[in-house]
Amino acid sequence: MYTYKVGISAQEHDEFAKSSSQTNLLQSSNWAKIKDNWGNERLGFYQYGKLVASASILIKSLPLGFTMLYIPRGPIMDYNNKELVNFVVKSLKKYGKSKHALFIKCDPALLLKQYKIGEDVEENAETLAVVDNLISAGAEWTGRTMEIAESIQPRFQANVYTQSDMTSAFPKHTKRLMKDAINRGVVTSRGNISDVKAFADVVALTENRKGVALRNEEYFRKMMETYGDDAYLHLAKVNLPKRLVEYKEQLAQIEKDLAETAEHQKKRLTKLTQQKTSVQKYVTEFEEFVGKYPDELIIAGILSVSFGNVMEMLYAGMNDEFKKFYPQYSLYPKVFEDAFADGIIWANMGGVEGTLDDGLTKFKSNFNPSIEEYIGEFNIPVSPFYKLGMLAYNWRKKARSNH
Repeated sequence: MYTYKVGISAQEHDEFAKSSSQTNLLQSSNWAKIKDNWGNERLGFYQYGKLVASASILIKSLPLGFTMLYIPRGPIMDYNNKELVNFVVKSLKKYGKSKHALFIKCDPALLLKQYKIGEDVEENAETLAVVDNLISAGAEWTGRTMEIAESIQPRFQANVYTQSDMTSAFPKHTKRLMKDAINRGVVTSRGNISDVKAFADVVALTENRKGVALRNEEYFRKMMETYGDDAYLHLAKVNLPKRLVEYKEQLAQIEKDLAETAEHQKKRLTKLTQQKTSVQKYVTEFEEFVGKYPDELIIAGILSVSFGNVMEMLYAGMNDEFKKFYPQYSLYPKVFEDAFADGIIWANMGGVEGTLDDGLTKFKSNFNPSIEEYIGEFNIPVSPFYKLGMLAYNWRKKARSNH
């Protein structure tokens, strides 16, 4: 009834992935080109010759000739079909043995919960049934992990579903900060591969500030080249000298209006005086910047990649000197707007801690995301040395997270 094939074409796999309800960038065939420090193979599973499940598998070499296999946000299949789940797990084990794998890790693109921050919802009963199906097929569930560091992919993510008027759902303070960005002259647009170096530079500033290691220019360039039009590089720029001239012109006009306003026009005088104070503040602020930055410059950016009708917002960076320019509040809405225009139904802003009390959640809540709680990771034992392998894996993971 079921058969499987090792080495199905990228086109066959991608078309199947895009037509499923489990579409995810990490299961795109091109993702393996980005993760080139891993090996890769694609397995297709067929029922009477028709493709009914697929998996793009990453292969990590381990000491002593062993490997570890990883299927990010996969395999893609109908997890309610117990027969199919049993066949896929059994076939994966068989393939794993041919690769001397200690174990196979996977984290299907299935949601246990989906809610807005502050909402209380029940776990999806259908997804819980899937857990049982996988366990009965021989997989081990790692459970409801809460911390990002506990799994390869975050189990909780902040996901924005696109619509025609995105900003209408944003909180008031987000809309205010969007206006502040515009007032300071922040201009957001989609960049291209020639902007990669400038983007890498602002990411490096973010790395230094947060003490984290993200990626370098070469990696971002490879991503842009690999995904082509499906790679979205959004940049926030400011032209400080130009904006300073505009502020000085505004100030001159306000002073002229003040001089021409009669004393009895109290409300007008108060309004103009407030405007003068505000613009004078901008003039002072920009005069300090212009000496250091005489040309237009990129102050922030986001690199996203789409696959099918979904998008992952993968990397972001900002020059912290310009944090009061609030470039993120210009960038993120632009990403959502362009995604919607291109038929993308959601844009994933990335992982958050399961407690939802971390800084990432606080920032991402500004854009009214849905919090999505995935089913989590499963381990499929392959080798008799599986338990030793898992001990070594967990020790290494813990050592990395403590670093």
